[in-house]
Amino acid sequence: MKTLLICHDGAPLDQVVLARWLSSFSNLAGIVIIEEPPTRAWRRVRREVKRIGILRFLDVLAFRVYYRLFLASTDQRWETQELREKCRIYADMSADTAILRTPSPNTQETETFIRRLNPDLVLARCKVLLKESIFLIPAKGTFVMHPGVCPEYRNAHGCFWALANRDLSKVGMTLLRIDKGVDTGPAFGYFTYPFDEVRESHIVIQHRVVLENLNDLRAKFLEILNGTPIPLDTSGRPSAVWGQPWLTKYLKWKSLAKKGVR
Repeated sequence: MKTLLICHDGAPLDQVVLARWLSSFSNLAGIVIIEEPPTRAWRRVRREVKRIGILRFLDVLAFRVYYRLFLASTDQRWETQELREKCRIYADMSADTAILRTPSPNTQETETFIRRLNPDLVLARCKVLLKESIFLIPAKGTFVMHPGVCPEYRNAHGCFWALANRDLSKVGMTLLRIDKGVDTGPAFGYFTYPFDEVRESHIVIQHRVVLENLNDLRAKFLEILNGTPIPLDTSGRPSAVWGQPWLTKYLKWKSLAKKGVR
């Protein structure tokens, strides 16, 4: 069973933990590490402004400032501890694992790299929509661990928006096989854990819906590699695309959570 991981540089829970985890039950043939240029971030900003408008985007920026001032250090300490604990559980990956560093997972160099390694399955942990010429390479498909229950919470920060909407039964992660749409591919499982919305940030929650379920995800990937899973039926359910967190929504969410309002 040959796998390949696509992830961003500077994301150790993906670049280190998920790499070690994949290596624990499969032949992790390679890792594509995305080193994005600053221009890529500005493209996302322009897309978000176009989608929600400049006034609402100021709400997004306000949350970014609030997060950096009041939440980031606590989340960083949690991430460091989680990284340390998971590295005690999962051994380091093989020295034979090939590494490609690239500004984009959609380059010809990336396609050549993945085709040469010929993985059965690719796990994409990235913010970039993959081209069809990339995600169709592996025989079993390219999968994402989307932080949100689909189809209700597609695109970015699904856990945050489920929490902010008090849709607590939809706080979780969806294992999706990538298709041409934005989180519209077939779903092969939903995963969650007993989150603490008062004490935990949405960032911690969206990481933990993955990390607390690695054993179950391993079993699901083995099913996929063996060709036995059947996609979940999501027909008839509402579908919505979400974006970056707003400070106004965050403050309201935390206030309601502390009051025990569900």
